[in-house]
Amino acid sequence: MAQARRRSVPPTGTPLRTIRDHAATPSAPVTLDAIDLRILRLLSRDARLSQRSLAREMQMSPPAIAERIARLERQQVITGYGVRVDWSALGYQTTVYLTITAVPGYQLGLIMEELSDIPEIDEVLIVTGPFDMLVRLRARDEGDLRDLLLNRIWQIEGIQRTETSITIAQMKPKNTAEELLIAMHNRQAGAAGNVGTTARNAAR
Repeated sequence: MAQARRRSVPPTGTPLRTIRDHAATPSAPVTLDAIDLRILRLLSRDARLSQRSLAREMQMSPPAIAERIARLERQQVITGYGVRVDWSALGYQTTVYLTITAVPGYQLGLIMEELSDIPEIDEVLIVTGPFDMLVRLRARDEGDLRDLLLNRIWQIEGIQRTETSITIAQMKPKNTAEELLIAMHNRQAGAAGNVGTTARNAAR
């Protein structure tokens, strides 16, 4: 299937033309209130929480919580539920960042498509700057990485050059979602407080 799609598009010409076919579409911003943000915070801590447990924590009825969650899903704020995996415990000890420079004029979307088919590749970003793509991948060890480069990544048509950076240490995992949601809540509360202060001052 991938080969058939690749042949239907000239590999050279306008290099950015096919990106939209293979890249995720950014979502439009959604207006959330304090209740939405708290529900998201609780689910970011534990996605297994039942609606009954959320209702008890939020001091709301289960149907009200169910409607809130359904709306967040419809708006694509919640796109799924999953687990956070410690990949090193599963044998993938090495996180690697790979910069990729494409052959001039080659369709970057076609390269992105082939990279996405490699299970070890976690993320592909098209970036500005001296190279075209930044890739994050997971490898078991140096031998595994060597095999990935020689037999998978460097076999992809259109890749001219790569540079590999192997991580030697990383910070302890944190719940980024919860921290950002707290920051959003604080900004929202601050804005509401400023509006209230302005209204009180105007009434004097």
